[in-house]
Amino acid sequence: MKISIAVHGRFHAFELARELYRRGALAGLATTYPAFAARRIVGRRANIHAAPWLELRRRLYQKFQFGRKPDVAIATAFGRFAARTAATEGDLLVGWSAATLEAIPVAHGRGAAVVLERGSSHIAHQTAVLTEAYARHGLSFDETPPQIIERELAEYAEADAIAVPSTFAATTFLARGVSLEKLIVNPYGVDLMRFAPNRLADHGKPRILFVGRVGIRKGVPELLRAFAEIRDHAELHLVGPVEAGMRQIMAGLPMDGVTVSGPVDASRLPEIYNAADIFCLPSLEEGFPLVMLQAMACGLPVMGTAATGISDLVDNGRQGLIIPDGDDKALAGALSELAADPARRREMAAYARARVENGCGWADYAGRAMAHYERLLS
Repeated sequence: MKISIAVHGRFHAFELARELYRRGALAGLATTYPAFAARRIVGRRANIHAAPWLELRRRLYQKFQFGRKPDVAIATAFGRFAARTAATEGDLLVGWSAATLEAIPVAHGRGAAVVLERGSSHIAHQTAVLTEAYARHGLSFDETPPQIIERELAEYAEADAIAVPSTFAATTFLARGVSLEKLIVNPYGVDLMRFAPNRLADHGKPRILFVGRVGIRKGVPELLRAFAEIRDHAELHLVGPVEAGMRQIMAGLPMDGVTVSGPVDASRLPEIYNAADIFCLPSLEEGFPLVMLQAMACGLPVMGTAATGISDLVDNGRQGLIIPDGDDKALAGALSELAADPARRREMAAYARARVENGCGWADYAGRAMAHYERLLS
């Protein structure tokens, strides 16, 4: 069995490609990253098809915000690129949602199967939830162009299978008519060597850590309101880029005891996790955030909403706490509970690390993926 991968960016595709390459199962990888950057992770002799001009276009827009958002143009151009490259190789094509549409008929035309990777909930669910959430703050949710929604819906229909990272994400597909037989649920992996417990010196008050895009989707307004209830007894650190319009929202929220660090280099993440006592991600919509696994691997008790997919890995009260979506008071109570009980945090931390050691490495993820691919091809 030979697998070809097409990804407009990086996501977790490079880890999947690396594990397939090590097993002799990688036909090729098409990506917008430069070939040398991909080979550093996947393998120096891996078959890489690179379209770095598309990545450059994305990053120039992110930096200068000049002109029209290029999401649709990049997705379409990469779909065509994948149709000329990845779709022509292997027994099965794994392509990332929104940027695989043009490659699907090419793969099918030569008898290959297609698995669509969707890292979040069903795009219609995502759009509905975030449209409502942004409206509560007087904002319009316009991050997902209608053309991207149309592309994804077409891909859902045409792919042989759709891979999602959590049971929660799967339920949003089932609710919109996608059959259970078409879904692959496979939680992501984590680098257990890089992300490992290495507790730093005590810094006084318990440190609550959030890592991700600081914005409405990740539940940051709810987190700030909940933290205000315990700000005299803990500190909150927000690590990640701040969403456009979020600083205006934060100006009207309590910020005492809150540190906003902005984006950090990925190499610093293990140190940041190990300087914290509690990890909290109260997202309104997700797939399965890698940061949750990274925090658990570093021995942190974790808190998250059902929308994070946390219930696939966490027994409520053992490795962490599962909190209701958008419930400030429940979140404040959970934060207070853990902040006041260091012994319980240490116990949860040990269980969290043990849980990810049992089946959550990237090799485990790839092994599960290959088993699904084999069943699809049989």
